[in-house]
Amino acid sequence: MKRLQIILSLVGIFISSQIIAQSVNLNQYNISWNSQSKNAGASMPCGGGDIGLNVWAEKNDVLFYIARSGCFDENNALLKLGRIRLTFKPNPFTNEDFQQELNLKDGSVSISDGEKHSINIHLWVEVKQPIIHVEIKTKKAISVIASYENWRSKDHIVRGKENNENSYKFAPQGTIITHKDHIAFNDNKIIFYHRNQSPTVFDATVKEQGLDSVKNQLFDPLKELTFGGFIQGKNLISDTISEGQYLSTPYTSWALKTKHKSKNIQIQIGLCTGQFTTQAQWKQSLDSLDATISKQNHLTIWNKNKSWWQQFWNRSFILMDSNKNDSNKDVWEAGRNYQLFRYMLACNAYGSYPTKFNGGLFTTDPILVDSSYPFTPDFRNWGGGTFTAQNQRLVYYPMLKSGDFDMMQSEFNFYNNLLKTAEIRTKVYWHHAGACFTEQLENFGLPNPSEYGWKRPLYYDKGMEYNAWLEYLWDTDLEFCNMILETRSYNNANIKKYLPLIKSCLSFFDEHYQYLARKRGRKTLDANGHLILFPGSACETYKMAYNSSSTIAALKTVLRHLLELPDSCFEENEKEKWASMLQRIPPISFRNINGHTTISPAVTWERINNVESPQLYPVFPWGIYGIGKPGLDTARNTWFYDTTVIKNRSYVGWKQDNIFAAKLGLTKAAARLELEKLKSGPNRFPSFWGPGFDWTPDHNWGGSAMIGLQEMLLQTNGKKIYLFPAWPKNWDVHFKLHTTYTTTVEGNLKNGILHNLIVIPQSREADVINMLENRSSIQ
Repeated sequence: MKRLQIILSLVGIFISSQIIAQSVNLNQYNISWNSQSKNAGASMPCGGGDIGLNVWAEKNDVLFYIARSGCFDENNALLKLGRIRLTFKPNPFTNEDFQQELNLKDGSVSISDGEKHSINIHLWVEVKQPIIHVEIKTKKAISVIASYENWRSKDHIVRGKENNENSYKFAPQGTIITHKDHIAFNDNKIIFYHRNQSPTVFDATVKEQGLDSVKNQLFDPLKELTFGGFIQGKNLISDTISEGQYLSTPYTSWALKTKHKSKNIQIQIGLCTGQFTTQAQWKQSLDSLDATISKQNHLTIWNKNKSWWQQFWNRSFILMDSNKNDSNKDVWEAGRNYQLFRYMLACNAYGSYPTKFNGGLFTTDPILVDSSYPFTPDFRNWGGGTFTAQNQRLVYYPMLKSGDFDMMQSEFNFYNNLLKTAEIRTKVYWHHAGACFTEQLENFGLPNPSEYGWKRPLYYDKGMEYNAWLEYLWDTDLEFCNMILETRSYNNANIKKYLPLIKSCLSFFDEHYQYLARKRGRKTLDANGHLILFPGSACETYKMAYNSSSTIAALKTVLRHLLELPDSCFEENEKEKWASMLQRIPPISFRNINGHTTISPAVTWERINNVESPQLYPVFPWGIYGIGKPGLDTARNTWFYDTTVIKNRSYVGWKQDNIFAAKLGLTKAAARLELEKLKSGPNRFPSFWGPGFDWTPDHNWGGSAMIGLQEMLLQTNGKKIYLFPAWPKNWDVHFKLHTTYTTTVEGNLKNGILHNLIVIPQSREADVINMLENRSSIQ
């Protein structure tokens, strides 16, 4: 009987969850345009797997840029793979007869002539294979020209600010050249590729940073990297080569045309990226992809793709004010833009590299962002192969609560692949153990060469960046270590392969700060037996800091989470080693401001360089202070009374004040900042925010907005689950989020009352506390 009751209970949970899931209406969030676009800046994202397209219609042509993860050139610019232009004869479009729509539920874009229904163009990208599909169906047979437009048909000298797209940035060394691509017709296909020549910026950086003696041990992702693809269609034949100019950029066009007029035209674009010893090996891999296309069943692949997107949307959502109440239309818009940005992140779900904070796969012509940047579509500010940790983290943190654990692997693998290089740096420069990862980190694991400093005093420590913002900023890798540990709590993930990374990052701080103390004097610890974290840095803001509170919070949190792992994750007596290190971490420091105890950024510091608020990092990302935890009043005092925190407060770009407010249970402040974060951006597509501090679309703007909204809805302390800790009672919401102890929470808040709460596993429902019924008076 007991077994039957359990079965019936599980069946009931399943049925209830299906009823609620079926009520999720993604169609309300589809973006639909009934007029063509002025230019690429008014484009729409489409993608899947690791490919992103910017799609738009202009002057009766349909165009799209192609971007793919990992396509770095010799200078470490993240190059586009080109632009496709579709021209139709006869032309079916007018501004009165046009519709373009993003279909979120299946990740595709459709373009038609509106109610005339004489043409429908369907664009989608396979999630599991690097293949782009363009399907054109018409009532009457038409001719189509599919042109491949490329602005790299000849070598291009990169001058001045344009170098911000690569790793030389503001300090180019000699003449910097973007080398030409190879493009040709081949058997009624267009074949295009870029193959990196030697030397690359990797070679220049290794020499600059005094690592030639260990060069053959370092990770080099740029050597012989080859990327490109083909364009083909059954009814397409080679046509002409011509010249043109789009906005400020000249290009060369290779065209395919339909051999016969047709009502059904299918175009496939296959992409291949990798390090190949010879170009012939790359071509062989491309031919293998071509053979796959010829064998696959088109409908089967499309259905598999739709299934992937369906399970993606079902695993998490936040649907706000679905009835579009006029008084709360900004709330509905915020919920829509949350979903749109999550969709953009999913377009690089399985990238060989993490989603770039400064535009992801969806950058377009820079002149449309800043009129003083008349550069090619390859441009983005802050580099292509440079991964800035404080920005990248905001792209990946929201994936914990949204349950997108598979999408986090590219970020974790990024650091794991660079572990050996980081350890070699430490050993060469300082002769001790541990992995030293810097804030501005190249995809080959060394500091950005220009931030490192090409012109340095001969006496200056070779392991240090000669940079006022980045010196001694080493603790940002710990945020990714903590994310890895959290995936085990959220999803029971097997993190065994990442444990050496986590342990090595921790070891660096233990070893290095005793090494620095030893250089200053006889003792390696202070009078209380604690590490002396000096010189240090509280973000890029409080420099030459003594015992930075953000670093202390990071070390304490990661060590505690590491020590929570089972004994099987440690070698004999190793757990005692980490417990001993935890005891050596100094306490967070405090200061009194107008009679109020607040968290101090550090014990002391020499100067303030930037506009971050690291004194609130113990709140987020480190979670030492928060709802239900000791010291909440102190953390709130820091928000209310620290004059620098108040001065720096903003919703723009990577600013995370919305997250701080949510974590502190400050509902009014959190709601105000969140609505500012999630309101539609300045571009036609609502979640193309920016440029903010970085570039357009600003992905750390969107990521920080996602985190804040999630924290307003759900927070934890141990096994306790706090619902609505900073959620306005008049915001209706249907949500499903993931949390610790492998738990999902789904519910529907209507008129301030929670309905249809589903907690899986059901045993965790007893841990749920509805904060709308238990809210502090401080809001």
